[in-house]
Amino acid sequence: MTETITGAQSLVRSLEHAGVEVVFGIPGGAILPAYDPLMDSPTVRHILVRHEQGAGHAAEGYAQATGRVGVCMATSGPGATNLVTPIADAYMDSVPMVAITGQVPSAAIGTDAFQEADIRGITMPITKHNFLITNPAEIPRAVAEAFHIAGTGRPGPVLVDIAKDALQAMTTFDWPTHIDLPGYRPVTRPHAKQVREAARMIVEAKRPVLYVGGGVIKSHADLELLRLAELTGIPVTTTLMARGAFPDSHPLHLGMPGMHGSVAAVGALQKSDLLITLGARFDDRVTGRLDSFAPEAKVIHADIDPAEISKNRYADVPIVGDAREVIADLIVAIAAEHEAGHAGDYAEWVALLDHMKATYPLGYDVPTDGTLSPQYVIERLGLIAGPEAIYAAGVGQHQMWAAQFVKYEIPGTWLNSGGAGTMGYAVPAAMGAKVGRPDATVWAIDGDGCFQMTNQELATCAINDIPIKVALINNSSLGMVRQWQTLFYESRYSNTDLHSHRIPDFVKLADAYACHGLRCESPDDVDATIEKAMGMNDAPVVIDFVVNKDAMVWPMVAAGTSNDDIKHARDLAPHWDREE
Repeated sequence: MTETITGAQSLVRSLEHAGVEVVFGIPGGAILPAYDPLMDSPTVRHILVRHEQGAGHAAEGYAQATGRVGVCMATSGPGATNLVTPIADAYMDSVPMVAITGQVPSAAIGTDAFQEADIRGITMPITKHNFLITNPAEIPRAVAEAFHIAGTGRPGPVLVDIAKDALQAMTTFDWPTHIDLPGYRPVTRPHAKQVREAARMIVEAKRPVLYVGGGVIKSHADLELLRLAELTGIPVTTTLMARGAFPDSHPLHLGMPGMHGSVAAVGALQKSDLLITLGARFDDRVTGRLDSFAPEAKVIHADIDPAEISKNRYADVPIVGDAREVIADLIVAIAAEHEAGHAGDYAEWVALLDHMKATYPLGYDVPTDGTLSPQYVIERLGLIAGPEAIYAAGVGQHQMWAAQFVKYEIPGTWLNSGGAGTMGYAVPAAMGAKVGRPDATVWAIDGDGCFQMTNQELATCAINDIPIKVALINNSSLGMVRQWQTLFYESRYSNTDLHSHRIPDFVKLADAYACHGLRCESPDDVDATIEKAMGMNDAPVVIDFVVNKDAMVWPMVAAGTSNDDIKHARDLAPHWDREE
């Protein structure tokens, strides 16, 4: 006899069948029917956050740290619209996430009912797909399809919006045994002819560069990438979203390209004659002014999303496929070229780039007044916490310093908001990462501006025994905006002083949230303070690092300018072709 249950029970059972371990969310009127059976689920843990944005970023952090689909839940109207920012963030950074929202009863849809918002229409441009469910019988299939879409092909967010009456109505539960989505057929296997052509171009090139994006991490292709680089001897750049895809310690690694990338990485792309682009999308932060980017380079572009191929830069050899499978096939094809006596000679090119690395290393000025250098703090944190720790950064100067001065050796240890640049990402993302990987040490590297957007999730962490650690880089400013004001607005600091050295007292704030609060203002105390925090695992820890507000992120390519105009320090521009 078929069991009759409510739509809400069907939803919870669907989440269980989808293998969901944790849901981050907040109840409210329209989604309330789902919260009653959720209380009885033996396998799905619900974590009550303090703001829906926190739920979305926590789902992202969970997904990025584990490779699984993250899940968040909210009610209709403002609950759903508070998820828009993390949904957009997940869409930009290809993070697999399912957002479940309640909707007003189906008869009230379109009437401007209390707490009604057309969240399906609002999120259509920022989701891979979304559903509006008014028939409870459709819940299991919609949930199954949502998880399949979110986690396959190019990952991304999917929204499932369910009318309240569909959650309350009676139905039967029927979990689909297979997914049939006409028109949704992600291509994972690359075309052999394109791979062979790419291999031929690689062995014939004189100045090739592996331009590696976040797709390599998404496809778990780090070992294949290492084999490809060592087989060919081709230098590697890893974008902001790909930090950890290739070990920083490897001699072939040039660092991060782009607006605040290393001179060697930026210079390598500019002077290259062949870009081997793997899971990257020629983002404007990498290319600078597009018409001046890598002017002499042919392009091999491999991506699982065909829409990215030739979107910003024409691909001479387009390859649609999963990065792991593309790289594996490239290794075979290049090995065949080698066996046929065709091997690339890149010694002169590698020597030039090594010279560039030595001439323009990443570095920073130590303040002469004895105040704390933010770069020093982050550098020491990376060394003390080590490459096994997970680092989640907010957005701004501290994000760039964390990308530059922490040494990443392992994929999945660097979480940040790349495409959307969402302030407030770090604390809830670190929370989600810690839930997904409870045995890992998880540090949120945050700025005083970002921290004040989502620090209420410290309460969530304290109550739910999620002992994240927060390194608060407190320069009392919206630091990156202030840097631009210094450089481009004659040091007119309009509305960038947060007064965070006085208000709030972050140590007292941490204490109010039942967290450990520490403060560090001297370079002499940095190591001891970090080590003390590393030993505190019974509750979250917040360290208020009071740092110099005049520190800047270098190198820098100003927005809208050519990568050739990169500044290594404020008044020092490298010349790619100059003999040093």
